[in-house]
Amino acid sequence: MKTFKSWFLAAAGLSLATAVQAQGPAIIYDVGGKFDKSFNEAAYNGAEKFKAETGIEYREFEMQSEAQREQALRRFARAGHNPVVMTGFAFATALEAVAPDFPDTNFAIIDMVVDQPNVRSVVFKEQEGSYLVGILAAMASKSNKIGFVGGMDIPLIRRFACGFVQGVKATNPDAEVFQNMTGTTASAWNDPVRGGELTMAQINQGADVIYHAAGGTGRGVLQAAADAGVLGIGVDSNQNHLHPGSVLTSMLKRVDVAVYNAFKDGTDGDFTTGFSVLGLDNDGVGYALDENNADLVTDDMRMAVDSAAEQIIAGKIAVHDYMSDESCPVM
Repeated sequence: MKTFKSWFLAAAGLSLATAVQAQGPAIIYDVGGKFDKSFNEAAYNGAEKFKAETGIEYREFEMQSEAQREQALRRFARAGHNPVVMTGFAFATALEAVAPDFPDTNFAIIDMVVDQPNVRSVVFKEQEGSYLVGILAAMASKSNKIGFVGGMDIPLIRRFACGFVQGVKATNPDAEVFQNMTGTTASAWNDPVRGGELTMAQINQGADVIYHAAGGTGRGVLQAAADAGVLGIGVDSNQNHLHPGSVLTSMLKRVDVAVYNAFKDGTDGDFTTGFSVLGLDNDGVGYALDENNADLVTDDMRMAVDSAAEQIIAGKIAVHDYMSDESCPVM
């Protein structure tokens, strides 16, 4: 009887382990939700592409409070989901605590570096894509006054701003760029009303093209710009369709690619950890051109941007990285 019981428990444990290992990948979205039309939604699109191509289901969680970061990570890891992807730098502290407790689980964090043996850290050269849309903003502006609205005031968003201003100034040294940040807490990512207010303040100063890097707050930026008859510039996802004819372009940050690659590599057994950088040279950033803004971007503008992209990739144009050096030369 004892032998049978031992065999039964061992078999049950094996079955449970097999069931846990069979769990698919999981993703945790940052505050603002997966349908923020920007950063989180780009991540969601990558997860959906993975599901459509592979037929493999994934689990997801939308945070409602800061306390849920570590809770969600531990819950997915305990359940056997692998890999577990999180969207945003703010997960770093929670991941530092959780990753060592689950050495057999692969994690991927976007926009931050976490030095753990089972973590893939994915960062982007946002300054390069922002430089390109800065060129477009300078060429489209009639007032020579341009705006930038950031979300949470952190070095990452300053990287967007610095690259953008550099692109503007390289194209039109006489242009003036107004800059505002929405706030200093996580709520800055999901405050479209405040985004609209900051945009109107810049418009009242003469800005006729305004770029946002503010997550869900950016919906208010683009709405206010469209309502006032000036041009907005979207970010992360292609936001041209939100206000056709009023969004000059969108700076594409391919968070969808980062999520898709993590899911695919994890399920294929090809998951690698360490530091991964996505920029112009590997289609990690770029600008959006489609039927919604085709009439706004002239052939000359497109040629100027594409030429600059080639020069950046070739190392002939050096776009300043605020994350490495906070003394941005053009701010």
